[in-house]
Amino acid sequence: MLLGKIATAAALAALALASGALAEWVYEGKWGSSGMGDGQFATPMDVAVGPSGNVYVADTYNSRIQYFTPTGSFLGKFGGVLEMYFPFGLGVAPAGSVYVADTNYNRIQYFTASGSLLGRWGSKGTGNGQFEMPTDAAAAANGYVYVVDSENERVQYFTSSGSFLGKWGSRGSGQGEFLAAISVALAPNNNAYVTDGDNHRVQYFTPVGSYLGQWGRRGAADGQFESAWGIAVAPNGYVYVADMGNDRIQYFTASGSFLGKWGSRGGANSRFKNPFGVAVAPGGNRVYVADTQNNRIQYFRWVNVAVAPASLGRVKALFR
Repeated sequence: MLLGKIATAAALAALALASGALAEWVYEGKWGSSGMGDGQFATPMDVAVGPSGNVYVADTYNSRIQYFTPTGSFLGKFGGVLEMYFPFGLGVAPAGSVYVADTNYNRIQYFTASGSLLGRWGSKGTGNGQFEMPTDAAAAANGYVYVVDSENERVQYFTSSGSFLGKWGSRGSGQGEFLAAISVALAPNNNAYVTDGDNHRVQYFTPVGSYLGQWGRRGAADGQFESAWGIAVAPNGYVYVADMGNDRIQYFTASGSFLGKWGSRGGANSRFKNPFGVAVAPGGNRVYVADTQNNRIQYFRWVNVAVAPASLGRVKALFR
């Protein structure tokens, strides 16, 4: 038995040494400060990444969208209070069009990658294609656009130009029900993941809204949330959640098994104050976080961490 344990431990350590690394998310950079100037923010509530790698930010209290290079150099802006009013969320289609949840105007607007208006739809109400405080939009590879219709506690989906296709959800805590539905993200297979804020969970569905599963409850332990807010799905299917009230990012398998986390409350690098939004770059090796109350964007890279050569000796020593 003891020899078996030694052999197993030695084999694991040797495997780690052979691969030369473990991996984790590490801080890479940041940009932004409080204000109204280019590259400044007033409560940025969402972030999205286009197919070119450019980063779009819902600069919510400035009622505009700003966009940047992958490392934060300012490229442009569009919106303003006459054009959009407190946009909470946004998503970028695979072809580059930008869909904005124009929250206080109860509509969706969509733009070219550089901010030229392409169209809009929606009005205040409870009918099909109407909204009560839409908080997020996401565009799928098949052309469908999903909108979180928050106060109506539902998700609606549309063609790329806004023709109504379907909906699901109602108020409650059961399967397929929501209490403060917040954000939506689409997996590579077009399944839809929705943060259910006041139920402190994530639910996921087929592309037409059939319930598939859920995870989470209120708390601070791994896999628990304090107001789950932003959500993103990486190309490998991993799901990233902005655990806003716990000031951290958690990530999971496609079915909700906990994989890891980072962040705590504060203003230093890798710390957050109420992070509302999260996005994954097209290559899957960079994550952007809307660090909302710090009025900045932080970004992180998936890197290999060297395993010390002494590791094998330490493992063996445990079994002496």
